[in-house]
Amino acid sequence: MVARIETEADIQAMREAGRCASRVLEMIGEYVQPGVSTEALNERCHRFIVEELDCIPAPLNYGGGGGQMPFPKSICTSVNHVVCHGIPTVSKVLKNGDAINIDITVIKNGFHGDTSKMFFAGEPGVLARRLATVTQECMYLGIEQVRPGNCLGDIGHAIQQHAEKNRFSVVREFCGHGIGKVFHDDPQVLHYGRPGAGMTLEEGMSFTIEPMINAGKRHIKILPDQWTAVTKDHKLSAQWEHTLRVTADGAEIFTLREEERI
Repeated sequence: MVARIETEADIQAMREAGRCASRVLEMIGEYVQPGVSTEALNERCHRFIVEELDCIPAPLNYGGGGGQMPFPKSICTSVNHVVCHGIPTVSKVLKNGDAINIDITVIKNGFHGDTSKMFFAGEPGVLARRLATVTQECMYLGIEQVRPGNCLGDIGHAIQQHAEKNRFSVVREFCGHGIGKVFHDDPQVLHYGRPGAGMTLEEGMSFTIEPMINAGKRHIKILPDQWTAVTKDHKLSAQWEHTLRVTADGAEIFTLREEERI
């Protein structure tokens, strides 16, 4: 079932959930420093989500079944060549120059806000900074394609074209997704594709756009923990994510941070 946010009450609820998710990313940035463990970041985010925002961290105990363990933490921390779903641990301590994607999903009054951002511990290398910048540009270019009458393929094409123009590659095993009262719903929003292909966008649809772009080849593998995805060639990966709704003339981004409102 395609996720739709159409009533004024539901739109306001998604705005609130999205704003809460964005506030976590705004809060955590100053703590991303060399010498800090990803578990310390997880604990700080968890407390902020639960105690300050009165929200539920959606990833905690998500999934499981079929031999897979539920996700054990409240956020995802994907460092350097980790593509997505990195599990915070005490042993993973950030080093100077590390790039890290922090992925936040909260539940507020039954609705989900899902967003992620790239951070750097200390001073990043030229490639890490460029990859993060181009990946964010890919996300924004995808969002620019969101309007009634356009297709999902228009989003994917815009992202793929920009990534490959910059000699990067698009991860194909993961995609954006419908979201609302359900964490992961239809449609599946691929970050590659052909213009005019796929489902036609309609006002009220609600989904994420979250391109994962690799500095090397697009191929990935899943680690034995059954969650963490890494690049096969061990080269850097980056990701940015927003939750949005298709409006009459474009898109409303529910998870905008204050730094993006300028």
